[in-house]
Amino acid sequence: MGRDLTALFDPRSVAVVGASDDPAKYGHAVAAQALRAPDRRPVHLVNRRGGTVLGRTAATSLAAIGEPVELVVISVPGAGFEAAVDDALACGAKAIVAITAGFAEAGPAGVARQRAIADRVRAAGAVLVGPNCLGIADNTTELYLASDRFAPGAVALLSQSGNLALELQLRGEPHGLGFSRFVSLGNQADVTLVDLVEDCARHGATSAIAVYAEDFGDGRAFAAAAAAAGKPVVLLTAGRGSASARSAQSHTGALTTSADVVAAACRDAGVELVRTPREMTVALAALASGPRTRGRRTAVLTDGGGHGAIAADAAEDAGLDVPELGGPTQDRLRAVLWEQSSVGNPVDLAGMGEQRPLSYADTARELLAAGEVDAVLMTGYFGGYAASEGGLGGGPSGGSVLADGEARAAKEIVAHLAATPKPLVLQSMYPQSPSCRVLAEAGVPVFAATEDAARALAAMTGRTAADAAGIPSLPPPAAPLRDPGYHGVRALVGAAGVPFPAAREVTDEAGLLAAAAEFDGPYVLKALHLLHKSDAGGVALRLADRDALLAAYREMHARLGAPAHSVEAMADLSDGVELIVGVNQDPRFGPVAMVGLGGVLTETLRDVAFALAPVPAARAEALLRGLRSAALLDGVRGRPAVDVAAAAAVIERITTVAAAHPEIAELEVNPLLVRPDGALALDARAVLH
Repeated sequence: MGRDLTALFDPRSVAVVGASDDPAKYGHAVAAQALRAPDRRPVHLVNRRGGTVLGRTAATSLAAIGEPVELVVISVPGAGFEAAVDDALACGAKAIVAITAGFAEAGPAGVARQRAIADRVRAAGAVLVGPNCLGIADNTTELYLASDRFAPGAVALLSQSGNLALELQLRGEPHGLGFSRFVSLGNQADVTLVDLVEDCARHGATSAIAVYAEDFGDGRAFAAAAAAAGKPVVLLTAGRGSASARSAQSHTGALTTSADVVAAACRDAGVELVRTPREMTVALAALASGPRTRGRRTAVLTDGGGHGAIAADAAEDAGLDVPELGGPTQDRLRAVLWEQSSVGNPVDLAGMGEQRPLSYADTARELLAAGEVDAVLMTGYFGGYAASEGGLGGGPSGGSVLADGEARAAKEIVAHLAATPKPLVLQSMYPQSPSCRVLAEAGVPVFAATEDAARALAAMTGRTAADAAGIPSLPPPAAPLRDPGYHGVRALVGAAGVPFPAAREVTDEAGLLAAAAEFDGPYVLKALHLLHKSDAGGVALRLADRDALLAAYREMHARLGAPAHSVEAMADLSDGVELIVGVNQDPRFGPVAMVGLGGVLTETLRDVAFALAPVPAARAEALLRGLRSAALLDGVRGRPAVDVAAAAAVIERITTVAAAHPEIAELEVNPLLVRPDGALALDARAVLH
């Protein structure tokens, strides 16, 4: 059960401190909005000079109101903020919305002020949104405490940008999108994004949650809240391209960017991640409409080859599949289309729509009924027969006949969707035409741009939070790692059940020969305490006997001067595939795992995948199967398949160890050799915070 935010979204009374008649001041805009619903609850305006504000008598202080106030908006200069908070708490406020800026965003002193204020608010049993926010609104309770109006609807908008919120409002209007709530996140000194997601998940009038966030705070908690919301969560974030660890000392750290981490968290949580406000609007319009499905097999329906080809490309770019339809489905399509129509996929009416608009409905019926089709993307001219005077036939009476036929086709498509509910999206050159409006009013998303229609369909056919991997729980913290050296890390990971070849650490020739006597060659020699041993020439392989081992040691020691070396049994590399498994501690999302093609070319090939750690074996196997090089795991050019299940089990153990050691900034096993008969870790390293 999350925090109780009733006083924030449905207070019994409201006061605006800093209310003003000056349109240049934010207290003017908020006060004007607050007065839009004066009969819902008492609304008090407070201005230290008194007089009237917006034609209403203003109190000189909260105390002067003479009665308790449950929610207080504070929009005063920074110097008077603490006193205003104390006054609000003294008058019984249970919620505070802090517009005033100049706190954490202003440096260390501001951080300290902000922390002290949040502590006072929490000690009083109240909640605080902000500071440095732009207000809140709840259309379901007629609470209007932001400078802008938000059209009523079912989307809760949680944003760190006021202008972006306004843009989403404008972009959503043509699609009939409205908002149940709006919250400007501000600095999240007390009420956090996680608190708000949890509360919006419980809010009956909210069907989807839209988030624009630059600072997630506890990103892992956000992902967990989104996964548990039971409603679509759409996320737009900034700064995804910056490296999360610019001074990384491992392949994992060097390859892991903020974008990778956010994308992994969203995939695990079932969050719809978007890149622009336009894409967010598209996704929200799709998620507010029609059914969703796990399948991505898409049929493209068009009345022109060009539109069909472009739509098929756009669908595949969006992650959808556009497979050729099977023989029985093609036969059923031929029965309702004419000879020149193409029925493979895309399904091209080839001009039949101009002669018989109902052919759109007949084709849609067959595609929706086909078991091999998960979703339908209609594209092209549909909507134009009614929009274009005279249609394409050119005759004076053709337009009316075609328009009537198209209108009937639209209604029949709606009926077919009701009988066989599947995601269907329309891209039309005439999205505002009467026929398109019929579809839109029935819940079919309609777009002018092909790429928007494809992206919308991808949102409707993507995995929901219930289908996603979920956010793994962190294991209890283990005793901190004291020895971050090579053999100390091997011992840590080995104790978790990760197999390694036999190895001994040596510091001189006598120790080298003693180690060689403990196990048979061939041997491997590694110079220790080097950042990248292979790059520095600090690894010698396939040393056949003790003489070869001793010679390699003398040469390597003379060249590199390493204080210690590792003597190891040489693994059988034949029929093996080298993988990399690493975990990087992200400051927002905690331990993040990376798996992929390993060895010395890891950074060059960049064939890696990410997930929040620890990674269960089943999830690890799915990540490996999703690599570009996944075919190597099943054997190519006569090579046998390797034991992917063994590799996945080792990945689970490695990532669990890393997740239990928050003091380890980077943990990496590279390479992890996977052979037909199991998996063997050949090298390991760790970097402490």
